[in-house]
Amino acid sequence: MENVSSKPFGNAASGDATTLYTLSNAAGFSASFTNLGATWVSWLVPDKDGKFDDVLLGFDSAEKYSAQTAYAGAVCGRVANRIAKGKFLLDGVEYTLAVNNGENHLHGGNRGFNAYVWDAKICGDSEEPAIEFSRVSADGEEGYPGNVRVAVKYTLCRDGAVKISYEASADKATPINLTCHAYFNLAGHASGTILDQWLKLASDKFLPTDAGAIPTGEVWNVRGLRPFDFKIFHKIGERIDPTNAQQLEFAKGYDHCYVVNGLAGTLRPAATLVCEENGRVLDVETTEPGLQVYSGNWLADSCAGAPGKGGVQYGDFAGLALETQHVPDAINHGHFRANILVPGRIYTSTTIYRPSLKS
Repeated sequence: MENVSSKPFGNAASGDATTLYTLSNAAGFSASFTNLGATWVSWLVPDKDGKFDDVLLGFDSAEKYSAQTAYAGAVCGRVANRIAKGKFLLDGVEYTLAVNNGENHLHGGNRGFNAYVWDAKICGDSEEPAIEFSRVSADGEEGYPGNVRVAVKYTLCRDGAVKISYEASADKATPINLTCHAYFNLAGHASGTILDQWLKLASDKFLPTDAGAIPTGEVWNVRGLRPFDFKIFHKIGERIDPTNAQQLEFAKGYDHCYVVNGLAGTLRPAATLVCEENGRVLDVETTEPGLQVYSGNWLADSCAGAPGKGGVQYGDFAGLALETQHVPDAINHGHFRANILVPGRIYTSTTIYRPSLKS
């Protein structure tokens, strides 16, 4: 397909060779992905003057992706986000997972989905090219039960949007929660922080956490909690000072799951990000019930092992992650309705990141 190209991208930590795939369309948009971690590497979108820039934090090779711990652009699983103390009970059996974030399990464990080289298949058509990554997560991988077949398809739409379609099946009951951990900076990936960009969330509620970023089990309304209320546009850095709230002090900024308004399972608005300076707008739509908003509070540490694209060293707040997903640690909170995949059923999820210009 003439609007899909590929080239070697270096070797993963496992020694396996990787490939970088680039999708492009007639409108000038392009997006690149690698089969290491089914990772979204770059996204070129125009500003109000027609200048295209890469608005995604990322790295120039598989080796550099393997040297960072920010999960930049990767598909996280088998369960994204955290599971308290790396333990859960399912059908009367207690499972113990790899613990890799303090005393907790994060983004699939020591070797989550982000660290594997996936199979790749070019698909879509000449107007909307796509790349599908797939793999089998074996029974017992990082402590999880059951063999899981998972596929993630990225489609570059006519309007430049990137549509992510997830699908999975299992031969034994298992929790699953997939997300793409892309970091966005609408001023350009090398431009500095996202603190002056404007954010609006289609959410009335969010989940408070303990000091280890595990949800307490409560659900708080944003009304009256000014630092967390993004029902109208606010600059990300406007109220991020940790002295504004204990929740901000715990995370050194935003790292919270918001409950997306509307019916889960239906595609609906979740967030809008705006760069006033260049007019770029990003709208996020999802079928998922939650949106983890992470303001890149620890990027200086998690990217210290590798410079980003073009040699840029990413610092704290260099990008904003808008991770569509199920509620974190839901398996340990009955009222959060954990996402359990059982044999004979198919897990599906869709998220669209849609660019536009401020009118």
